Amino acid sequence: MSKIKTLIIDDESLARDLLRVYLRKDDRIEIMGECANGFEGVLAIQELKPDLVFLDIQMPKITGFEMLELIEDPPAIIFSTAYDQYAIRAFETNAIDYLLKPYSFERLAGALDKVVEKLKIKTIQPEISQLIETHDKESGLLNRVVVRMGRKIQVIPVESIYYIESQDDFVMIYCKEGHFMKQKTMKYFEQHLDENHFVRIHRSYLLNLEFLAEIQQYEKDSWIIMTRQGVKLKVSKTGYANLKEKLNI
Repeated sequence: MSKIKTLIIDDESLARDLLRVYLRKDDRIEIMGECANGFEGVLAIQELKPDLVFLDIQMPKITGFEMLELIEDPPAIIFSTAYDQYAIRAFETNAIDYLLKPYSFERLAGALDKVVEKLKIKTIQPEISQLIETHDKESGLLNRVVVRMGRKIQVIPVESIYYIESQDDFVMIYCKEGHFMKQKTMKYFEQHLDENHFVRIHRSYLLNLEFLAEIQQYEKDSWIIMTRQGVKLKVSKTGYANLKEKLNI
C-alpha cells in the first residue's frame, strides 16, 4: 500500500508539533502540510487532495464541522477535541474515530489502524455524511452560517440574514453580505434558527421578522410580504397564520 498522504489542521501550534512527532514514527504516513485554521484547511484539502486529515473541532475562524460542510468529497478524517462531548457521541454513532486531547502515541496508532482499514474498503464518504447529519441533529441554534464560493469563504451572522429560499436540497441565503447557496435543507434552518425571529411564511421561504416591512393581501387567502429591501415574497395560508401568531395580530 502506498503511503497515506496526510494533512494536519489545528490552530494550536503545540498540538501540531506533537502530532507531527507522532506521525513521523509511522512509516505508513506522508505529511503533506499543516494549517492553523479552517480557512487555510479548506483550500489545502482542495489543492493537495490528501487521503487523511487530522482535524481539530474547536478553531477560532470556522470550526471543524463548518469546514466539513464546505468540502466536496472529503478525505478520511480523524478528529481531535479537548471537550466537545456531543461531538464524541456523534463519532461513536458513526464509527469515525476521534482523539481526545491529550492523547498518547498508542491511541493515535489505533486510530490510524482504523482509517487504514476504512480506506481499503472505501467506507469513508458515507460515514462523513452520516456524521454531519448526526451533528446537525445534536447541535443547537445557529449564530452564523458558513458558505463557500470558489476560494472565498463567507461567514454570515444570522442576524444579517433577510430570508432563506428553498431550492430542493439547497437553499439560497439572502443577507446583507449578498446571496449565497448552501447545501442544507429548509427543514434544517427551520430547526436551527430562533423561531422568535425566523418564521416559515411559505414552503419556499423562511423570513427574518426584523426585515419585514408590510403584509399585503391581494386575494382571498393570499398574501405577500414586502421586506425592508423592497423584495416581495409569497405568503401561504399557513405562513400567514404563523405570522399572525408571532406578530400578535
